[in-house]
Amino acid sequence: MENLHAPTVPSGPTSDAATNGNTTHLSFNQLQCKKNDVEAQLRTLGSVLDSHGVTMETALLTRDGFPRSDIDVAQIRTTRAQIIRLRNDYKEIMKSIEKHLHEHFASLNDAPAPAAGESLPSEPLPDSIPEQLDPTFARVNTVAPNSPAEAAGLKPNDEIRSFGWVKRSNHDNLRKVGEVVQANEGSDIVIRVTRSLGSVQTSDQRWEELRLTLRPKRDWGGRGTLGCHIIPI
Repeated sequence: MENLHAPTVPSGPTSDAATNGNTTHLSFNQLQCKKNDVEAQLRTLGSVLDSHGVTMETALLTRDGFPRSDIDVAQIRTTRAQIIRLRNDYKEIMKSIEKHLHEHFASLNDAPAPAAGESLPSEPLPDSIPEQLDPTFARVNTVAPNSPAEAAGLKPNDEIRSFGWVKRSNHDNLRKVGEVVQANEGSDIVIRVTRSLGSVQTSDQRWEELRLTLRPKRDWGGRGTLGCHIIPI
């Protein structure tokens, strides 16, 4: 899919960024990234349920025991199963994060006291370690005037590192971007982009990392819900 003016995507997302398995071997930064990914996926899946007008507790069967005909029962069941799995993953991630924090502060308590006149060594807390940037996977080709993309601050040639929970490792030739757009119409999507500040014709090539908020909508006056053309790189 090269044109996101009118993305063609399935009716609901399928999570490829599963956190299945033991998380105890992950670093604090990796756990934080996992946590952010799972939170983003849960928000997306929650919006799928909202689009059907149901919750995790809404009955899917009639009083006679037949599937309701006014909703997509199969899609809702699949989405609920994904939410349950991700909630379990989230609990394990938070346990591992808590363990890292306990170990960190325990190591500070066990450290020998500094001698008189000796300054305490500076050691960064886990949450102060610089965030590792995800690799770029797409580039903004064009941005329509007065579009949601322009309102978000996107510009041509911006390179996208993350689009909601979608990254280079799971974008599936931008199909997952289309899923995020469809599931979040009228809601905010956080995207991270890299923007060139210098000229490619000169040696003064500088880059800026940005965190933008994009809200897809249909009635902005142009094509699609974004008003921009994104291509994979």
